[in-house]
Amino acid sequence: MITPTFTQIISMKHLLFLFFLPIASYCQQKQDYKVAIVAFYNCENFYDTVHNPMVNDIDFTPTGSYRYNTAIYTDKVKKLSTVISQIGIDINRDGAALLGVAEIENDTVLYDLIHSPLLIKRNYKLVHYDSRDPRGVDVAFIYNPKYFVVMDSKPLFVQLPGKSKYARYTRDVLWVKGKLDGEIIHILVNHWPSRLGGQARSESGRAAAAAVCKVQIAEIAKTEPSAKVIIMGDLNDDPTSPSVTKVLKAKGRIENVKEGDIYNPWTELYNRGIGTLAYQDSWSLFDQIMLTYPWISKQQDGFFYYKQYVFNKEFMIENTGNYKGYPMRTWSGFTYRGGYSDHFPTYLVLLKRTK
Repeated sequence: MITPTFTQIISMKHLLFLFFLPIASYCQQKQDYKVAIVAFYNCENFYDTVHNPMVNDIDFTPTGSYRYNTAIYTDKVKKLSTVISQIGIDINRDGAALLGVAEIENDTVLYDLIHSPLLIKRNYKLVHYDSRDPRGVDVAFIYNPKYFVVMDSKPLFVQLPGKSKYARYTRDVLWVKGKLDGEIIHILVNHWPSRLGGQARSESGRAAAAAVCKVQIAEIAKTEPSAKVIIMGDLNDDPTSPSVTKVLKAKGRIENVKEGDIYNPWTELYNRGIGTLAYQDSWSLFDQIMLTYPWISKQQDGFFYYKQYVFNKEFMIENTGNYKGYPMRTWSGFTYRGGYSDHFPTYLVLLKRTK
């Protein structure tokens, strides 16, 4: 049973107070709701301190360029857990029920993260597979078993353009199927290829990753035509980029979303200049969480989409220097800055009527 904020079940009176949003259409009669928070966070080079000869992680060791030692690693765990522990708690005191993460090296760092003092009481569990990314960073899925039960999972290989055995590798797409308060849903966790070498030159790699998601959604639809799918991740592209609008064919206006479509709640925020990372005084919104059509209707028994947020609390924002106002990152060059991540997390609020 899901436990909403402040009381066992949130009433619409509380929702009006918490969200400050017009929802008069729901208020013809009092209706109670369950609340689930779905989040994504790029953890910015979340390595352990031990060299893995199979990947290029030597910089993140005590003798490497970053002088990445136990003290820094311990502080990194504390900083990440501080952020994750606060995502969505003003809406649901349990925070994120479902959390996708990127730029994590292995299950060791994930274990340390979910067992840190600020998170251990949530009893988080995780799903992770090693990918063939040359830097050794992967995506993973963290979930609260109070809300979610895993039924199946697998990594989906992303074949980058070139198709030879010598083609460089990127992160897999992680597919997880499970039950959210008894309702079957699917999650796709992504970290698409970077813009290294230029946006245009690298665009085909992100299109390839987007196509993997599109194919998986089509595969799911063969047996579950009305499947609820969440596509989340650091896409290294904005909501208006071709990988999102042309390959995934995601739509940014909810009224235009029809059966078979994908809704992208972040388009409007991006068009207003809101982002999750900054470069040369320009904001990008790479960290997105998208939804298939069955999440849209509010007249249903299951969970439905309610609202999207960028989690950018003041303590996470750079307060000095050339990068003032940017996300407070872990590193400034090879110097440990002591920040959190160069990305802000994002999250969605899902609601479900109680009977």
